[in-house]
Amino acid sequence: MVEVKLSESRDLTRIERIGAHSHIRGLGLDSSLEPREVSEGMVGQTSARKAAGVILQMIRDGKIAGRAVLLAGQPGTGKTAIAMGMAKSLGLETPFAMLAGSELFSLEMSKTEALMQAFRKAIGVRIKEEAEVIEGEVVEIQIDRPAVAGAASKTGKLTLKTTEMETVYDLGAKMIEALAKEKVQSGDVIAIDKASGKITKLGRSFSRSREYDAMGPQTKFVQCPDGELQKRKELVHSVTLHEIDVINSRTQGFLALFTGDTGEIRAEVREQIDTKVAEWREEGKAEIVPGVLFIDEVHMLDIECFSFLNRALENEMAPILVVATNRGITTIRGTNYKSPHGIPIDLLDRLLIITTKPYTEDEIRKILDIRCQEEDVEMSEEAKRLLTKIGVETSLRYAIHLITAAALACQKRKGRTVEMEDINRVYHLFLDVKRSTQYLMEFQNQYINETADGDEEDANAMES
Repeated sequence: MVEVKLSESRDLTRIERIGAHSHIRGLGLDSSLEPREVSEGMVGQTSARKAAGVILQMIRDGKIAGRAVLLAGQPGTGKTAIAMGMAKSLGLETPFAMLAGSELFSLEMSKTEALMQAFRKAIGVRIKEEAEVIEGEVVEIQIDRPAVAGAASKTGKLTLKTTEMETVYDLGAKMIEALAKEKVQSGDVIAIDKASGKITKLGRSFSRSREYDAMGPQTKFVQCPDGELQKRKELVHSVTLHEIDVINSRTQGFLALFTGDTGEIRAEVREQIDTKVAEWREEGKAEIVPGVLFIDEVHMLDIECFSFLNRALENEMAPILVVATNRGITTIRGTNYKSPHGIPIDLLDRLLIITTKPYTEDEIRKILDIRCQEEDVEMSEEAKRLLTKIGVETSLRYAIHLITAAALACQKRKGRTVEMEDINRVYHLFLDVKRSTQYLMEFQNQYINETADGDEEDANAMES
């Protein structure tokens, strides 16, 4: 008899790639916006998280628009993690667009067009419409098939009920086909859109919950609807302004949403859409949902992009702009001037600045614990202490990278728990920045250098 190891079976639909920030679930704040020490994948950075929580609350309340926030701090201090936490906390209803500063220079469109598209991806429109809906529990479906094939189309009857009434509807060929496609059977609670004839299966009635012993994990039980069978329901569709732009762009059309090749969208199209959305707002058919646009590596933008951002933030339909950088005082790209974070002073003046601080040894240990859990790696206490020490002396990112490498080294020696010897082995296999620089300086003469005169200056720069 073949032995089946259940522990090794994997559900292919649930496999997810483990990324640098896949362990982040939110900002880790309580109801009073106070940061918990370790929560939702976030560790430390309490003041930065609290500040981000205040911004988040203002976004939810709709009281902040056209504002900009700067996350500034040293490399590896959790700036992108805070932005990801904000995105997860906002949920799916609020648009969150994300791009890196260097992306703008590699697209087949102008920089300002790419920024405008990013801005409009971060602005949501909630469109409301009323629809006539027939909603009830299916009592019986009778389908009369013709005796001779092709003699006549199929006809039938559908009996629906609520807690107060029961009605029989005549079915045509299209409705029979739609019911078969949705696999509707007696005991299901369905909703039929009168205008389009679209059938939506809401779930299975509680009254039929005991009829079958076997139920799939996706089976959803709902109450039998009450009141009239025919109801007027308000449907809400959430789209972004960019999606409306693409659909209405004559050259691209609806399919461009799926291909991603949107091209440049003309200003006239956007003006017409803005006018139409403004009309819907006045009539109460739509409301604007300002989302968040996150630009990482903002120092990579040039002076033209910064000028565009300055102007775009003054627009009444501007999203909340969150930018991040790890630069100190550096040159503004496209000029000879130096400025804090490589951002012009006039734009810097508009920003609410949130700073992140280097992690303490205790916080690095907690982050490594979370990453071990996320990457499904069992590690001994001694190995974790050694990895924490490496993280303090080198960088947190380097220590995190060693987790999977050490797990593979452990597998090779057929071990189950990562020990100190595994950490030691991968530490000597993969160099960190300091050891790599030291090696480069030691064997500098054997490398190909651009200029012989600059060797001494380069070596001094690396030492500092």
